[in-house]
Amino acid sequence: MKNNILIEDQYKRTSLFEKENVNYLVHVLKRFNTVPKINNINIITSNSAPNVFKIEPNKSIVIGSLFLSKPVLALVYLRYAIEWQLWYKALGTDKSDTVLCDIAALEVARIFYKLLPKEDKEKLEPLNYFLIDLIKNDKNVSVEDALEHGGLQALHGLNTNDKIYKESWKPIVENLAKPTEFLLMAGGDLRLNIDEIDLLNKYGCRPFPRPDAFTFASSTATSVSNFAFDKTDKARSILIGNSLKNGFEGTTIEFSELLKDKLKRIFKLNEACEIIFSPSGTDSSLQIAAITQIISDKDITHVLVASDETGSGVPGALKGCHFENTTALNYPVTKGDRIEGFRDIDLIKVTLRDENGALKTTEQLDDEIFNAISKTNELGRYVVLHTMDHSKLGYQSPSEAMMAKLNTLNNLSIQVIVDAAQLRLDPKDMQNYLNKGYIVTITGSKYFTGPPYSGALILPESVSKSIQSAKNKFPEGLTQYYNSSEWPASWFCSQDLPDGYNFGSYMRWNASIVEMERYFKTPMLYRNMAIEMFCDFVDDSVKDASFLEPLYGELPNANAYNSEEFGIRNIRTIFPFFILKNDKALSVENVKKLYILLNSDLSDYFKDAPLEIIRLAAQKCHIGQAVNVKYGNDFQSAVLRISLGARVISESWVNRDISLFFRNIELQMNQITVIIKKIELILSNPELLD
Repeated sequence: MKNNILIEDQYKRTSLFEKENVNYLVHVLKRFNTVPKINNINIITSNSAPNVFKIEPNKSIVIGSLFLSKPVLALVYLRYAIEWQLWYKALGTDKSDTVLCDIAALEVARIFYKLLPKEDKEKLEPLNYFLIDLIKNDKNVSVEDALEHGGLQALHGLNTNDKIYKESWKPIVENLAKPTEFLLMAGGDLRLNIDEIDLLNKYGCRPFPRPDAFTFASSTATSVSNFAFDKTDKARSILIGNSLKNGFEGTTIEFSELLKDKLKRIFKLNEACEIIFSPSGTDSSLQIAAITQIISDKDITHVLVASDETGSGVPGALKGCHFENTTALNYPVTKGDRIEGFRDIDLIKVTLRDENGALKTTEQLDDEIFNAISKTNELGRYVVLHTMDHSKLGYQSPSEAMMAKLNTLNNLSIQVIVDAAQLRLDPKDMQNYLNKGYIVTITGSKYFTGPPYSGALILPESVSKSIQSAKNKFPEGLTQYYNSSEWPASWFCSQDLPDGYNFGSYMRWNASIVEMERYFKTPMLYRNMAIEMFCDFVDDSVKDASFLEPLYGELPNANAYNSEEFGIRNIRTIFPFFILKNDKALSVENVKKLYILLNSDLSDYFKDAPLEIIRLAAQKCHIGQAVNVKYGNDFQSAVLRISLGARVISESWVNRDISLFFRNIELQMNQITVIIKKIELILSNPELLD
């Protein structure tokens, strides 16, 4: 074997590749997928100089075989070097500012290290390597220290005589010298943080690809796809280069507007409508609470339809209260306390189910909603009606007939908000709502499977103009939540909000828009056929399993599902079900345990079982998390959900071949069968739920 060889061309029968080590090596290599892809940079291994680690600017990275014998060590060193090469390329023609590359690469490597699983960090603990010691240091290395650190310069051999940290670099490094997987967690709240064992967040997913899991969790949240992650990582690289060339602020504003323009193009929206990105779906509710205070000087009452199937923080946010203990801008707050500057607000909750857990009929819901609005109107208050177009369990309310009936009320002051967080809508549905003057709240992280916390408001032109003409300002407490850049520049009300940019929100939306674009590239005929094919299969599979009981028999306001015209909102795509053991529904606690077990590798519990069972137990299956629902009229249980996501369609069309397309759909249908079999396996081993 040659002394120096491209790393991907080397496979030598050393101890590294022995049976007991291969699985761990594969584990490390999977994480290497999050490292940026840079053209024309070769990674070369050296056997003649096993201790060497060298960055050859714009050419290659040379790593000695001694590093490769410690895969995690090699991973961290390569992450540093590739980031350094990325910033070096971004410098353009003037390559004299290599100190920027040193500082940015070190910062990225430090964050990358923090996001490694605990077992990987433990393997680095006893090692004594210069770069690892810098990275492991809990105390941030100051810019001054980095500028004077000769060890960093020694890695690439370029001497920088002018060691000056330019002021223009500061916002670029602060916002973009971060791994893409970190940015996909940033600018939200603590619910996006991942644990250090399985690297999963509260929603059971990751901010980087998880292709080893069968994923049908679009009703809750989904790990970002390889495709969307790579595109977003590329966007970060472009932003770095453009910021260095054209300035940070202009580049950032241009990127934000580009994302909004793409979203308008995808859904064929009027150019005059406004899109406001929000760090989460619950933040969208807080934005609505603030906007309605600008629109009207009257006392405000929010009528929240399907309050039992919206986000848990939504009622508090609508009343102008903190809904978590940390804000999107990372301010510590007290959950439940009133946010400074919000007026007293009334909230009427309209639940989809009665006190016994039974689903209300369309007529019951319509009457309850209409009466609430009618009585509120008689009091002379401003009504904010939050309608539901696809709840957590797939329901819609109120009916179109009830909405038309509102026209019979005299002097009604009302703003309609459509909760379309699931975004199980076609472009024509979105246009229809906006043409009626409704505000639509959406996320890119449900049906379209972008990273969680991709929220947005879409405002019709009429509403935007009324806000633009208002001379009131937002409640003072919103300075802890949002930057002025997140709101239309022409609005007077947001002028007191702080400067700054939420790159976490931008990056999550970039990934979501990537998913939307490739979904709509699938020809409509094939797309619709596949949707029906897949959903019919899930429906039949749930009903055929004796230990599952579907919850989607009768629907409130099934107008969409009875329509002859096909559309994503005209077909059931969320399939909730109870889980039964000995004909009794599992308790809430056991449903939540089963959900976690489904999403985990259980092969260690079945070491002596047949290989087929071991493989089934090992398969990670991520579906929609538990929603509390009464079983019958008295027993509190919970349902899990299998849902169609846009990725089922787009990833099946990747070859742009009709025969392969439907074969790929069938392969994903097979994954549904595996998920149901794993549920049965867990139920057959009750000790797992103890």
